[in-house]
Amino acid sequence: MSLSDLSAAPTMTLKPSLSGMTRAEIGNALRGLGLPEREIRMRVSQIWHWVYFRGARDFGEMLNVSKAMRAQLADAFALRLPEIVEEQVSVDGTRKWLLRLRPVDAFDKGAEVECVYIPETDRGTLCVSSQVGCTLNCSFCHTGTQRLVRNLTTAEIVGQLLVARQRLGDFPDRERPTDGLVPSGEGVRAVSNIVFMGMGEPLYNLDNVMAAIEIMADGDGLALSKRRITVSTSGVVPQIERLGAECGPALAISLHAVRDDLRNDLVPLNKKYPIKELLQACRDYPGASNARRITFEYVMLKGVNDSPADARELVRLLKGLPAKINLIPFNPWPGAPYECSDWETIERFSDIVFNAGYASPVRTPRGRDILAACGQLKSETEKLRASARMATG
Repeated sequence: MSLSDLSAAPTMTLKPSLSGMTRAEIGNALRGLGLPEREIRMRVSQIWHWVYFRGARDFGEMLNVSKAMRAQLADAFALRLPEIVEEQVSVDGTRKWLLRLRPVDAFDKGAEVECVYIPETDRGTLCVSSQVGCTLNCSFCHTGTQRLVRNLTTAEIVGQLLVARQRLGDFPDRERPTDGLVPSGEGVRAVSNIVFMGMGEPLYNLDNVMAAIEIMADGDGLALSKRRITVSTSGVVPQIERLGAECGPALAISLHAVRDDLRNDLVPLNKKYPIKELLQACRDYPGASNARRITFEYVMLKGVNDSPADARELVRLLKGLPAKINLIPFNPWPGAPYECSDWETIERFSDIVFNAGYASPVRTPRGRDILAACGQLKSETEKLRASARMATG
């Protein structure tokens, strides 16, 4: 079916998918089958194990569930995940997936998001999206040029991780790709880290983001440590304390400027929550310590925010904060109004920050050739729909 057909077709009624549900949601789904309460807890544990620990894609795989119960589950539910529309693999091993989501209502034409997998020798990081599009309009970010469509559900956020683990053979008894681009070895997980640095502002979808993190961190299933899950925000100050108090992942701040006038242009949200308020929220972030430092992301824009004076002011602003500064060479995208700082400029900036006592790694650009690097993600939905209309017109 073409995208034009999809947009014209009526929304089909699909079985609810248990993949991506919380324990409470699975329990409520089973109550709808009329199961007695004494049985529901056991069934929830069984389903949880098969979906999140073993990566089952069919109820027939659930061998410790009776045949009659498996048939009943298959008749009422599915184990559906977001659909991979396109996979691109960079020369450096970075993978980008364009994922199509199930329509949530009759007005939803089938939204799409991107997520990115970044492999290293001993670990792999999955960059997930929290919204379709974005409202923040950060001037250096490609995603910001796409209008906000909607928030992702908890299941759609978790679904990105489930898709990645399926595709990468990261469940028991599953084969990993043989291209040599996925970390392997005894006890090495293909996906060991999660960063909420894809499409959207996570703190504008906080309830679903926190519920997804609880699923990802559950020790009986996906079992990712919250220390290895990082939520990046452009500075939604009122929600930062809640994220730390109720969920407790690592925190990253998309900072990019040391003066309010410049940050107002780069990150327009700064007009509502200026730097002073943002940094105070960071100082108050529950659990922040030298062992759990806050990461400050700083994209290097040539002639804009990369002077030695900017570096010294950054050090002054962060004084006393348990911080790490992640310097990000600007990743170009079509029509971008900025250029990346020269390498010598980046090194000089990094040296000033490092000599002041802060870790200041320069992030190695990954996946630039497939527009998968930081700030380059943008759903291809509108482009694909336009192409489909042209092909059928």
